[in-house]
Amino acid sequence: MQLTVTTFLSVDGVYQGPGGPNEDRSGGFERGGWLVPHFDQATGQFMDSVFQKLDAFLLGRRTYDIFAASWPNATDSEDTVANRLNTLPKYVASTTLTNPEWANTTVLKGDLASAVRELKDREGRELQVHGSGELVRFLLDNDLVDRLNLLVFPVIVGAGRRLFPASGIATGLMLDESRTTGSGVTILTYRAAGRPMFGEVEVG
Repeated sequence: MQLTVTTFLSVDGVYQGPGGPNEDRSGGFERGGWLVPHFDQATGQFMDSVFQKLDAFLLGRRTYDIFAASWPNATDSEDTVANRLNTLPKYVASTTLTNPEWANTTVLKGDLASAVRELKDREGRELQVHGSGELVRFLLDNDLVDRLNLLVFPVIVGAGRRLFPASGIATGLMLDESRTTGSGVTILTYRAAGRPMFGEVEVG
């Protein structure tokens, strides 16, 4: 399977609590729900297309808990996102989750990088990561990401957890596709391209 990351970001790189004020208040975060005014029909259509390509989920513990608290209550069979989340396999990177109640959940044990490589070696289309910022950084640092969908919303949140830390392993990307929706959401699809090259600007 190809490992694909899809993440909602603000212009200043925040990924925490995009969907609502109470979604994730950890660290005293009080600015949740910043994507809601900008999530238009075109953004929804893109997300539906993402969810139609997957065969399994890979989630960090925090994102898993947020999803597990709400999506099992969505029972509309016509809802693509809810249907996939509630029926497809979900693999969780956690050292503390021991007895998950959400159907089709497996907690990855032992060496995480090896466990993810084993999942990627299985037959299928996409192993998808949604949210899960700490997990995404780990996957990037271990060269496990194949594609990266960044949905950048036109807002500077000014606080909260950011996807990319102040320091980390350099990763090269190749842009496959970009588009901007009517409400100003920029959707960028990248392929991982190994380590980037560096140079020097020559003047004169």
